[in-house]
Amino acid sequence: MGNFIGYRCSLCGKEYQPGQVTYTCPVDGGNLDVVLDADRIGKGYSVSNVTSETEASIWRYILVLPVPDPDGRETPLRAVGWTPVYSPQKLASALHLENLWIKDESRNPTASFKDRASALVIARAREIDAEVVITASTGNAGAALAGMAAAVGHQAVILAPKTAPPAKVAQLLVYGAKVVLVDGNYDQAFDLSIEAANEFGWYCRNSGYNPFTAEGKKTAALEIWEQVLLEHDEFKKPLCVFTSVGDGNIISGIHKGFKDLVSFGWLDQMPRIFGVQAEGSAAIANAFKAGTEVIQPVKAQTIADSISVDLPRDGVRAVRAARETRGDYIVVKDADILKAISELGKVGIFAEPAGAASFAGLVQAVQKGIIHSDDPVLVLNTGSGLKDVRAAMQAAGEAPVIEPTLTALKKILKK
Repeated sequence: MGNFIGYRCSLCGKEYQPGQVTYTCPVDGGNLDVVLDADRIGKGYSVSNVTSETEASIWRYILVLPVPDPDGRETPLRAVGWTPVYSPQKLASALHLENLWIKDESRNPTASFKDRASALVIARAREIDAEVVITASTGNAGAALAGMAAAVGHQAVILAPKTAPPAKVAQLLVYGAKVVLVDGNYDQAFDLSIEAANEFGWYCRNSGYNPFTAEGKKTAALEIWEQVLLEHDEFKKPLCVFTSVGDGNIISGIHKGFKDLVSFGWLDQMPRIFGVQAEGSAAIANAFKAGTEVIQPVKAQTIADSISVDLPRDGVRAVRAARETRGDYIVVKDADILKAISELGKVGIFAEPAGAASFAGLVQAVQKGIIHSDDPVLVLNTGSGLKDVRAAMQAAGEAPVIEPTLTALKKILKK
């Protein structure tokens, strides 16, 4: 188990030993936080133990992860994470920001942020000898699980709404997972996957349910710490991190990562975390704005399928991620998301709708005076635009068709 010493319920605070529970708190159903031996880590290791690592993946952080090294050498499992951070000056200038970074999660093996969680869950499944892993997904989480499982010969079952983008469903099938499309929404697929896991004894990967998903997603915060915060310790204002929010597990995981770093004594100033939700799927933003942790379900409808959720399963921790870091929640329209896809594309970043939502949120935050010119900002692009080509075409428009003559080309170029 190493530095993994147990779980703590995010609602009632009850603590459990590693083998006592698997998913959520038996008392109140609250999401479980993985508890690490922070004192041992802080006293036994230093920042240099991490920064001197040569492996360019999430496994460089094995000292502060709750799983043993899953091995999988020379497979895509070892290529998850350590995604690039870009500094697009064109976008920074347009927003009058002194410091802006985009962390591009589309560079993960299955082209989304969700590889981080799936890699951790596969590592945990191997540790506990779980032969089959199941998840519900609108596409990205399923693709990540299917890809990571395929990399090490594990079995995966994916339940996806039948409305999932065809490109994402194709990716699931190519990886060899057992894919079943559900004639319902994500929430119904989620509930069915839990029933199936209980019935067949499978291990369930669902975000906002399996505590190891947030541990995988926290690795993005560890990378931001290394790639930006350690490189720019002259900042007088805290880094502002923008991420899109669906079920709430990404923002919760990022918050957990920064909190872990503080507990180890490796981070002095907590970043501010900003959640961005689509107007048609804003249950967590609604709760945040109302000053409550009670998440009321909505009838989700947005072009950003990856963050389209009726009832977020990690809503309480997602509210706290912004509130406890002096962050905020921003709600954006689908039209804003499509515009953000286009703007990111002009600096060489191809984002799917959920990834572009983060940038759309930053644009709105600047316009409303929530973010100022001297605030350092990092935006997460959570997935590749190739995941949803239909949305990309809406954002970019169609290419003209001409006769194969120079005259026709000159005519179109004048336009």
